[in-house]
Amino acid sequence: MSIHLRKGRSSDLPFIYKLVQELAEYERAADQVTASLDDYHRDFQNGDFQFIVAEKENTIVGMALFYLTYSTWKGRMMYLEDFVVTFDHRRQGIGQLLFDGVLKEARDQHCVLMKWQVLDWNTPAIEFYKRNSAILEDEWLNGKIFLNPA
Repeated sequence: MSIHLRKGRSSDLPFIYKLVQELAEYERAADQVTASLDDYHRDFQNGDFQFIVAEKENTIVGMALFYLTYSTWKGRMMYLEDFVVTFDHRRQGIGQLLFDGVLKEARDQHCVLMKWQVLDWNTPAIEFYKRNSAILEDEWLNGKIFLNPA
């Protein structure tokens, strides 16, 4: 039962979109997914994001989607946008493989920092990040403005 990591391809996007919807349901926000599969295809083609997938027997069982950004204080940075393993494949070490894969991508792309967000009630994820020696900040508040109201 071997797990294989590889860089994502355009042909993977329908399954990635499905995984993101699964994640949104888990995070109690399924109604907030407004990006379409067409948006995913366009933005992937434009190089707006990258992703890696975990495969088991040629079936995608998890993914991590990320992109490059910049910290004026630190320099080049990787932002981990979404990171999910299918429900039936959790607790098998696949999440750790994906997380390590993104860290490798960040190092390979000469990033000095990787950042992400985690919901304050998502105890399993918080514990996972703590096991990976992550710094979970509590002094920064997230800000956002929607430019195209739904």
